[in-house]
Amino acid sequence: MGNREEFSGFQPRGVVKDGLLYGLLGSLALLILAPLLWLLSTALKSPQENIFAYPPRWIPAQPTLQAFERVWQENPFWRYAFNSLLVAGVTVFTNLWVCSWAAYPLARMTFRGRRLLFWLLIGTSMIPFQITMIPLYVLSVQWGLRNSYLGLILPYAASAFGIFLLRQAFLGVPQELEDAARIDGCSSWGIWWHVMLPAVRPALITLAVFTFVAMWGDFLWPLLLLDDPNLYTLPLGVANLASAFSADWRLIAAGSLLSVVPVLVLFWVLQRYVIPTDLDSGIRG
Repeated sequence: MGNREEFSGFQPRGVVKDGLLYGLLGSLALLILAPLLWLLSTALKSPQENIFAYPPRWIPAQPTLQAFERVWQENPFWRYAFNSLLVAGVTVFTNLWVCSWAAYPLARMTFRGRRLLFWLLIGTSMIPFQITMIPLYVLSVQWGLRNSYLGLILPYAASAFGIFLLRQAFLGVPQELEDAARIDGCSSWGIWWHVMLPAVRPALITLAVFTFVAMWGDFLWPLLLLDDPNLYTLPLGVANLASAFSADWRLIAAGSLLSVVPVLVLFWVLQRYVIPTDLDSGIRG
């Protein structure tokens, strides 16, 4: 009887279904990671190995870190990383600040033209950057922002996507929290700072991650604006490896992997904060 009760809850169909689901997800994960794994394999191969051998060899015969050492020693890679970190970090800060400022009145205040203004902002997100980059470049040159950090940051200081994301998050904050803060004598600025921002922290973290990844990998705008190698960001620095080393793909693969590491670290650190929060808990009891 005990054995019968023990296996009464066993459902073969459920096990097969879960197995197929996990197998499909695992296959998709491997497919997505394949380019990154191939970069790692190429970067670890010694100069004597043929990286273009057919069929491809995923596991290096004599793994070596020589490519990583050469990239770091023979190029100002630390300078490229610093430039990218500075530009991406400041852009994340300005996006969180400006987008939250713009999203709060659009979500919680009533004024004439609010809906029209919101849809106009959303409409700007449908304009490709390739259309606006020439006017942006002309303005940057006229304002003396060419070959400067400010010129890299200013066009991305705010985004329609960030305003939309935070507006939707602000709309989800219970009205009772705002009313309680006003009863306590809190101003609109105080409500924005002490009530709204803590309540939408997951949305802020999400916007920070998206903005950082976009700026870290941006190539076109720095390529147009910069001709000073001391200001090159990592994408420009990695592209410069092709000419510096006559297209040695081991070194290019090593540089590409080094440029990906900060993004992976950022996501690993912040992923635990991108979780749903129980906003109603603040008004219970």
